[in-house]
Amino acid sequence: MSELKKGGEDWVRIFDTTLRDGEQSPGCTMNVDEKVQIAEQLEQLNVDVIEAGFAAASPGDYEAVARVADTVTTPVVLSLARTREADIERALAAVAKAKRPGIHIFIATSDLHMKHKLGMSRQEVVDAAVWSVERAKRDVDYIEFSAEDASRSEIDFLIQVFSEVIRAGAVVCNVPDTTGYGVPHQIRDLFRTLREKTPGADRIVWSTHCHNDLGLAVANSLAAVEGGARQVECTINGIGERAGNTSMEEVVMALKTRHDYFGVVTHLVTEQLYPASRLLSHVIGVPVAPTKPVVGDNAFAHEAGIHQDGVLKNVLTYEIMRPADVGRPSNSIVLGKHSGRHAFASRLRDLGIDLEKIDVNEAFARFKELADKKKEVYDDDLYALAREDVAAPVYYELREIAVRSSLHQTPVANVTMLVDGAERSAEAAGDGVVDACYRAIKDLAGVEARLERYQVKAITGGADAVGDVSCLVRVADIEVRGHGTHTDVLMASAFAFVDALNRYAECAGLRRSREEQRVVGP
Repeated sequence: MSELKKGGEDWVRIFDTTLRDGEQSPGCTMNVDEKVQIAEQLEQLNVDVIEAGFAAASPGDYEAVARVADTVTTPVVLSLARTREADIERALAAVAKAKRPGIHIFIATSDLHMKHKLGMSRQEVVDAAVWSVERAKRDVDYIEFSAEDASRSEIDFLIQVFSEVIRAGAVVCNVPDTTGYGVPHQIRDLFRTLREKTPGADRIVWSTHCHNDLGLAVANSLAAVEGGARQVECTINGIGERAGNTSMEEVVMALKTRHDYFGVVTHLVTEQLYPASRLLSHVIGVPVAPTKPVVGDNAFAHEAGIHQDGVLKNVLTYEIMRPADVGRPSNSIVLGKHSGRHAFASRLRDLGIDLEKIDVNEAFARFKELADKKKEVYDDDLYALAREDVAAPVYYELREIAVRSSLHQTPVANVTMLVDGAERSAEAAGDGVVDACYRAIKDLAGVEARLERYQVKAITGGADAVGDVSCLVRVADIEVRGHGTHTDVLMASAFAFVDALNRYAECAGLRRSREEQRVVGP
């Protein structure tokens, strides 16, 4: 129990269940190696507890829990278990090699679950809970007990169950809002009542575990902290069953940003939040929504002119957190139709364009006209605006493409281009015909271009539809977009990529000329 008390009463522990509850989200399944990789990142985050899986669920889950237990050293590693002997034995065996082993035992306590799912009486549930905790106590000291569907359970019965498992040896009592049914003031009052009326309440840590069915998981978790919870159970990116679990990054940054209100701290290394989010997204193949708080692409992006002007003068005007605090390199000024003159001029300077050499007012007027026609204005557009030139000169011209592809062979593309007036050819293999084509074009152009975005759509109907391909390409620190149309999607893709490279050549040439002017003088 002394371990649980370290850090003082203002310490809120972070219990991560990405590898257990999070993985139960459809499409988020991970293999053993992937779970170990995520667990290592969780240790970098300095989470207090990792729920590594449900050892009794399958041989694969058992192996994952055992591997995680044998890999990490600082967090407590738990396996979930029902109040069944086989579950408990399996869970204890899985965490046996952990530096800090534990077990998480649960049973439902709502009348709805007891009647229709368990077929058990209240006394039978109490007996099962107590027996399970006492059995686990013979092997481990760290025992967490969860009353499943607690937010829909009768309060007096909850008090009875929790008092009995505390007496039996539980050191953490979890009060789950299993179905996301609770609302903040109810959750806050529930914790206050349990802490006030449960015998032994002051000897254990109270934990909250909220689901997001009504979009209230983070709000309910924060309300639980107000009610006295000192452990929050959550997942990276908020993944989990149905609508997901409490989002780790959101609840942690809420506690940190509003320390003036909550008055509590976590021990999390918040600079690892963004890397953890990106790693999980890559592992499970589920993208993070652009508007996701804290870790979404737009979380620190500004397009509105008033916001951009304020942020450029003082970031605190529109940012309540620093991007660096969550592991992001910087905020982002996105130029579009809502942007103002200040942001426009700032971006031109960032691109190396000497504002004394152009008519900024005229360029800004052309920028507004362009921004009304498209969603986002890219760097190459700005270079063109600065030169009063909307058409990029042709440095690269596509002449011919031939591809070979079959079910059992790697696709190969042979591309012929004019490069600065000279005809050249190159052959390359790739993961698909478009990838092979792009690799050959990059070889011919002699630039290391990274494809950031690729989109295909049909702009006419029928079997002979014209395909429209747009792509966003980054070369060094310059982003350019390309566009191509053709009845053959491969050809449209190639035209779009070559268009982007021509725009890059124009941008790079303009940047060099601006830099030379600054060094040499007029």
